[in-house]
Amino acid sequence: MIGRMLRRFARFRQDHALGWLIVPLAVAVFCALVALLAVEKIGFLTDTDRFVQDSETALRPYGEPQDPDIVIVAIDEKTLSRFHYRSPVDRGFVAGLLEALAAKGPRAIGVDLLFDQPTEPEKDAALRRTLRTLRVPLVVSYVDAAATESPDQLAYLNAFVPAAQRAYANIGTDQTDTVRWVYPGATGRDGRYIPGFARALAARAGVKSDAGVQPIVWHRSPERDVAPFRKYSADLFMTVPLPASWFKDKIVLVGTDITLVDRHRTPFATIAQNGDGTLAGVVIQAHALSQVLHGKSSPLAGWWTNFLVALSCALFGATLGVLAFPLAWRAAALAAAIALLWFIGAYVLLYYAEIMIGLIAPSLAAAGAFAAMESLAGSDARRQRQFIHGAFSRYISPKLVDQLVKNPERMTLEGERRVMTYLFTDVKDFTTMSEGLDSRELARVLNEYLEGITRIVLKYDGMVDKFIGDAVFAIFNAPVDLPDHADKAVRAALEIDRFCQDFHEAQNRAGIAFGITRIGVHTGAAVIGNFGSQARFTYTAQGDAVNTASRLEALNKHFGTRICVSEATRALCHAIRFRPVASVVLKGKTAPVEVFEPLHDDAVHDDLYERYCAAFARMQSREADALALFTALTQEAPDDPCVALHMGRLSRGDAGASMVMTEK
Repeated sequence: MIGRMLRRFARFRQDHALGWLIVPLAVAVFCALVALLAVEKIGFLTDTDRFVQDSETALRPYGEPQDPDIVIVAIDEKTLSRFHYRSPVDRGFVAGLLEALAAKGPRAIGVDLLFDQPTEPEKDAALRRTLRTLRVPLVVSYVDAAATESPDQLAYLNAFVPAAQRAYANIGTDQTDTVRWVYPGATGRDGRYIPGFARALAARAGVKSDAGVQPIVWHRSPERDVAPFRKYSADLFMTVPLPASWFKDKIVLVGTDITLVDRHRTPFATIAQNGDGTLAGVVIQAHALSQVLHGKSSPLAGWWTNFLVALSCALFGATLGVLAFPLAWRAAALAAAIALLWFIGAYVLLYYAEIMIGLIAPSLAAAGAFAAMESLAGSDARRQRQFIHGAFSRYISPKLVDQLVKNPERMTLEGERRVMTYLFTDVKDFTTMSEGLDSRELARVLNEYLEGITRIVLKYDGMVDKFIGDAVFAIFNAPVDLPDHADKAVRAALEIDRFCQDFHEAQNRAGIAFGITRIGVHTGAAVIGNFGSQARFTYTAQGDAVNTASRLEALNKHFGTRICVSEATRALCHAIRFRPVASVVLKGKTAPVEVFEPLHDDAVHDDLYERYCAAFARMQSREADALALFTALTQEAPDDPCVALHMGRLSRGDAGASMVMTEK
């Protein structure tokens, strides 16, 4: 499903003008929502997120003063050592302890002890009487869950603790039994609402509280080894008189604080050792009471805050996913961003703004959005590679295709003006020849011919732009840079000339009147890119330089040559021998084009070449002896087309090397 969604996103991004903006945003929103939902619903992610937040809680610095309104009187090991039995706690002692505390003027007393079974009758009666007659607001722990209380126990508890004093002793824990919430209260078996222990005590002290579930806010210690609440051993009440100021106007919590009894795992267990991360139930109730009394708000960020953080991270990840940088760099940037997020979330926001954001969800959102957009970009890249292979593999050399695939930024399929070298070929009298062949034979001959030319163009890293019947149009220096494009184009022209001559002779021997091939080469600036309509377009070059190359090919018909190259191309070829042909003003032009013929290494011997160049220079200077020089060359090379061209011109009385063409 996700794969199909990503493919649809990819198509949308490709087909719509704002797809580049809408798709990353949609991916970011999707990843943020999925990450938040996953952290909320998937067990191990929920536990991981809570573990991180617990670690933040446990590592928060000290510095908060002891709560001035809460005192804990702990029934500890030293206290229990005075009695013949440990459980239940001696009821006579508890009665005396409550009366002694009441005498010191506390604001309220909370007894976190469960009285659900009888002990010694006299002591039970004394405590029952004390609970009913104590002149201080009193709250007593109560439970009525069938899983923990038998009918007899519940009946005894109901008879022992007055209804007005009852408060649920429940501790708000999650599935890992870690304390998470202030227990608000619930409706009991008898249909009456019973508040949680901390809320009931706060109400006795005149503080109203929210009946909803609240994440617990742990009261921090002033410093290491100093408890967040003042705590005294109940044993002190049996040995020394305690100052009334320790308890006056305080809320006093009485409960057990002994090993392995009524102890609960807390967030401090993430870094604590030797069980120090567990707290006695009465101490946890003190934390909850402190929160309720002072109206403390949980630092845990709400859903919208976490969503905005996750969305921001997902947008960053999506942006990285589409950037055209190496994957390793972008992955490193993502890791650095997530590390920065954790530093800001776990330190800056928590310590300075009292806000605890979730860190797992935005991390997942950033990574997910990055992976999704990288996948989309990879899909785009694969389509781009397929397009490049499909568009160019038959027209340019395989090594250039590989370069385009590896570095597609070197290619632009939009209009781009660049200097290129253009090569045109055409077969003399092809139409006449084709009329004498049946379609199958014509197709065979033409395909064999075009295959040979294409092979040579690709060999020299050119691009076969198009076939126009028997004509071939090739471009050098597109779509990727080819520094020596002019030189390669001329060398390709020379090799094409040899191939075409051999092909011409072979076909003629076979009885097929295949004509000679004429070639024109020119270098100049033109616009290359996609031209056409939405239904059909072609990647080609457009401009005057292209037309000039085509005109040069046509000049061969007038000169009797097979290859014509412009001065613009010749000037870029330093290891190829050329000889001048003419200075030609093409039809419709005013500026002349210097035309040259590239020579095969074995075409003209050095002496003849030098004498031809000397004769051409004399003719170009309009010297009178030019005719005599070309006459001598004609006797030595009667079949040389350039010699014959100028011999004829000079014989007719023409002077100089300039020619004006009246037809294309």
